[in-house]
Amino acid sequence: MSTAPTTTARTTGPLAEGTLLAATDVQKSFGLTQALNGASLDIGPGELVAVLGTSGSGKSTLLHCLAGLIRPEAGTVSYRGQDLAGLSDGARSALRRSDFGFVFQFGQLVPELSCLENVAFPLRLNGIRRHLAEERARQWLERLDVADLADKRPAELSGGQGQRAAIARALVTEPAVIFADEPTGALDSLHGEQVMALLTAAARESGAAVLLVTHDMRVAAYADREVVVRDGRTREPGESR
Repeated sequence: MSTAPTTTARTTGPLAEGTLLAATDVQKSFGLTQALNGASLDIGPGELVAVLGTSGSGKSTLLHCLAGLIRPEAGTVSYRGQDLAGLSDGARSALRRSDFGFVFQFGQLVPELSCLENVAFPLRLNGIRRHLAEERARQWLERLDVADLADKRPAELSGGQGQRAAIARALVTEPAVIFADEPTGALDSLHGEQVMALLTAAARESGAAVLLVTHDMRVAAYADREVVVRDGRTREPGESR
């Protein structure tokens, strides 16, 4: 790995034993639809947690609350013991650039940028010089077996190749938490297995925790633990309602 400097300080605060990120009794509605109704979830450092649920169950909304992308109407979301609601929009954005990485269902790579530039983009946002950012980005592309695609644009990549680039982009800042929202949802089973194997191996190696939203039990099997979201509430398999 490159030893390029990190320019954004990580959030600090009292860390409850074994807990890195936690949602407690979170509620969130969109109009008359209640997406979350007292959902709770915690994830420890380096842990891989799968969030399962049918479409519309609230699992993606829970991920967005945990990532600070949306604010819950009630309940708390805390990272390293600090309530995210107490942070300004700018501070939460900075947190997402430094401590959090994201992998979405369709990759969401910037179409105008090359694969290398896409992976380097979070580092550039953090103020790292271009040659250092691209050096680190190239190393992650090599680790995910797509270094030969560095100069390609997203439209020239297959779905599996695009997701590998998206994983490289998520990990390039060496985040503490990776949020993966249906990362294999647009892939066939073979490429989905390959992407999950690469994502979990890379996260294990870097020490990042992974919060994985999926409806696929084969994908969830990669996790250390599963949490089910149903009707806006969370429970672990086998737990009484």
